[in-house]
Formats: sequence, structure tokens, C-alpha cells
Amino acid sequence: MTIERRLARSDFTLTRNYPVPLERAWDAFATEDQKMHWFGGGDTVKTGEWVFDFRVGGRDVDQGAFHGGPVSRYEATYTDIVEYDRIVMTYDMWLDGVHMSTSVASYEFEPIEGGTRITHVEHGVFFDQFWADGPNREKGYRGLLEALGNYLVSGT
Repeated sequence: MTIERRLARSDFTLTRNYPVPLERAWDAFATEDQKMHWFGGGDTVKTGEWVFDFRVGGRDVDQGAFHGGPVSRYEATYTDIVEYDRIVMTYDMWLDGVHMSTSVASYEFEPIEGGTRITHVEHGVFFDQFWADGPNREKGYRGLLEALGNYLVSGT
């Protein structure tokens, strides 16, 4: 099988308002056990390797197997963290061991009346056979932000 060598790019911005204080929203990213609850899998993923090192230069890894499907691997490096303000990172994704993309992503945190606004901006480059996966990445992050919201309002 010949793989077509090409690149595709995908940029998107997602903004969500959560009815929780800024500190609660921040801690969901900055505290390992909290991030594991909303980011680390769920009922549809069998969690594998997990690494959490929330600091500039630190690395996160989240690898898991979708039930009845592929193994996904996420590796992020934090490039900028300003407490209660922003998180900037680069991250790479693999699917069944094949490097599929590299992204630069940021989260901005803003106190608003009645809660916190989080804005996620991402610029991704998709490789070879994954060149058309940009819309799926945005869909995936919509799901992650929904999972974050469910976690934040659950109070756990």
C-alpha cells in the first residue's frame, strides 16, 4: 500500500462558559487527579500509559485503547503557563503507533459573571493518510470541553 505524502492544516477556536469559579476551572487542568477525571478516558477508552507533569517544559502522556478500536497516544509539552490566565502547549498524536499530527494549542481562562470562560485555540498539522482529520480533532475537543463541563458541575 502506498501512502500519499501530504500535509493538511486545521485551525479552530472553541469558547465555553462554565458556572464555576476561576480557581476550580484552573485546578481541573493543573491537578493530576482532577485532569484524569475529565481528560483521561472515560467509559469508551481503556486507559494505558498516563504521565502528568504540569510545569513549563513538563510533559503529559495519555494513551488508551478505544473499545473495539485503535490505540490513541497523546504527548504534550507545556511551553507557557501563567497561573489562572493561560496554558500553551505543543502536542503530538499517534493512532495505532502511526504519527498523525502535531499541534500548538492554548487555553485562556477569564473570570466572568457567574463563572469562568475558557477559550481553546488550536493550530494543527496532519500528516499523510490523516490529512483529512482536522474536523474530527475539533469534534474531539468539543467532546473534551463537554466532559470538562460535566466534571466541573458535578462537584467531584
